[in-house]
Amino acid sequence: MKTVALEQAVELIPDGASVMVGGFMGVGTPERVMDELVRQGRRGLTVIGNDTARPGRGIGKLVTSGVASRAIVSHIGLNPETQQKMIAGELEVELVPQGTLIERIRAGGFGLGGFLTPTGVGTLAEEGKRKIEVDGAPFLLEPALKADFALVEAFLADYYGNLTYALTARNFNPVIAMSARTVIVDAAHIVPVGMISPDDVVTPAVLVDYLVAH
Repeated sequence: MKTVALEQAVELIPDGASVMVGGFMGVGTPERVMDELVRQGRRGLTVIGNDTARPGRGIGKLVTSGVASRAIVSHIGLNPETQQKMIAGELEVELVPQGTLIERIRAGGFGLGGFLTPTGVGTLAEEGKRKIEVDGAPFLLEPALKADFALVEAFLADYYGNLTYALTARNFNPVIAMSARTVIVDAAHIVPVGMISPDDVVTPAVLVDYLVAH
């Protein structure tokens, strides 16, 4: 794990990369990293997350500024800018049921090719998907989902890169930290090694590549 300045961390992410962004309606999203992506003028990113938050918050900043060209999310209901850009053809949006989305990400982190789910059978969600019958019941084969980068916000990080989270920030962040080639973390507090009890570590340091310095 390497500690780097915010600007250096974001410079690692090229145009056209795929990025998983932690957070649930912006809670647990690394806002400083979002701002720096906008400032550096990144383009063509595929953004994977639970949602696109709201205008001016979280992934919403990437939508407004045109950083994101594609979004894979569970809903866009609270961001009218996402809706407008999708309708105008300026942003490609893939809507995935929330449980299916996080399980696809988890499958990617665990090295699985995908998983079977009954969610979406008989609906528009099954279009283009393989349908497999198990014990007489139909299931959809959902492929695993991985990304080039995971952008994670933690509550605490130590100087090894062990992480803990606060509140709903724990929903997506620990899972995406397992499912990307490079993990970049921005923590609210960086503490000396030993300050985080081993029992409290949610994401171990071995999964973290870069920690953004304060």
